[in-house]
Amino acid sequence: MRFFKLGKKEFNWKYVLGEILLIFIGINLAIWFNNWNASKKAIADKKVAITKITEEVINNSNQLEIAQEQNHLILLAYSEYKNKFDGNSTQIISTPKALSILKTKYPDFYRVSDSIPLENGVYRYEGSTVILLEMPILNEIAWDTTKTLSVLNEFDYECLYDLESLYSLQRLVQKEINKAADALQKRELKELMNILGFLNQLNSQLSENYKTVLENIDNCGS
Repeated sequence: MRFFKLGKKEFNWKYVLGEILLIFIGINLAIWFNNWNASKKAIADKKVAITKITEEVINNSNQLEIAQEQNHLILLAYSEYKNKFDGNSTQIISTPKALSILKTKYPDFYRVSDSIPLENGVYRYEGSTVILLEMPILNEIAWDTTKTLSVLNEFDYECLYDLESLYSLQRLVQKEINKAADALQKRELKELMNILGFLNQLNSQLSENYKTVLENIDNCGS
């Protein structure tokens, strides 16, 4: 009878370790490539976000400047007219010369429809106060969009603080603008002037914030 002896097959550890090493390297390369791709996309998204925010801030700043000039003119006109109002904004007691000077300085503020002579060259004028309130549209579309792009971690803290402060103040200004429009609609002249006075202070602060953000936004996160 013939017997056969089965030999043991040697286990190739070098081959197995080599395969494991190749798999490990492959996984790490894939992770690195994905991270690199994500980082590259985040940087690209950040550049787009900065561009759009910059455009938005410049546009809002221009809108605010126009409104500030017009609404400040309304405050000046009211401050010079208010001592001549006879209890309301439809009647004025003045000399023709004094009224002519006011109408030259502020041609669109008060429109005369009739006049009654009183004494000593003074007249009671009947008319209407015309207030052309400038209402800027202060957008925050770019900022809201940026917050949905998951790129805020690419911005440094100081930049994020400045941007959030700017848009928070902008919302407050927009709220006061809406209140001013409501007071104008109700013909509450004194209330309107109080709001415009407060708005004047807020607008000055917001203008400074716009300048600060525009000066620093290119270095956001760099």
